[in-house]
Amino acid sequence: MDLSVAGGISLSLIIVTHIPDGDSSKLLPAILLAIVFAVGAGLLNGVLIGGLGLNAIIATLGTNAVLYGINLGISGGRPRITTHALGSVAGGSTAGVPNSIFFAAVALAVVSAIVKRTVSGRRFEAIGANREAARAAGLRVRTVQSLGYVWAQLLYCLAGVLIAGITAQPTAYAGDTFLLPSIAVVVLGGTSLLGGRGYPLPTVIAAIFLQQLIQLVSVLGVSPAISPLVQAAALAIGISLYTLDWPAIVRSVVRRSPTPAQGQTA
Repeated sequence: MDLSVAGGISLSLIIVTHIPDGDSSKLLPAILLAIVFAVGAGLLNGVLIGGLGLNAIIATLGTNAVLYGINLGISGGRPRITTHALGSVAGGSTAGVPNSIFFAAVALAVVSAIVKRTVSGRRFEAIGANREAARAAGLRVRTVQSLGYVWAQLLYCLAGVLIAGITAQPTAYAGDTFLLPSIAVVVLGGTSLLGGRGYPLPTVIAAIFLQQLIQLVSVLGVSPAISPLVQAAALAIGISLYTLDWPAIVRSVVRRSPTPAQGQTA
């Protein structure tokens, strides 16, 4: 579990807009700086969780607060205009297809290949499934777990850079809107919150589905305040699908309901 999504996205977004301050020649150093902060945030999560054994929710919430503190120190809460170079690359299109889709497709391919096709990915899933068994097998549990948080922060960094390019003047808190959806789409995609099972492609499909569902709600003229409720409902449904024993629940309901013969006898 990683609740530093919002802080990671927002900080990388702020760095690539405030450091260049409209100067495209400073964009590359700003992106490199954002990557450095992303790696640092991932290592902080790794040390707190893998090294010190803190609860993941508490540790990542603390890291999220640190990231937002740095965010406010750089931005003061004020937005800046995106550089022309970033806007043309991240916010532009090729052959009528938004460039952001190509970045997302490459990220999906890299994550899928690493998790499903490499030894490191299989070790990562094995540790998520059973830490004690993985440790008994000689796997470096703390190191792999820490690197998992580093990879996550790098993906948040990519998301922040893309958002900064797509939005002409992004806010300093743009990452807040992605906290709940990031958990909901992972659950809807079939990934177990208990670890050990992850599906990158179904997660992307679930993200597209959830986004289309939210857009449908907006088109129907419903209040924007309903969107978080839709996301929460999707999260609740996803968790119930993978955690509740539905066959047992159905059998219990059927067992309690009287048959027609029993009703006539009564």
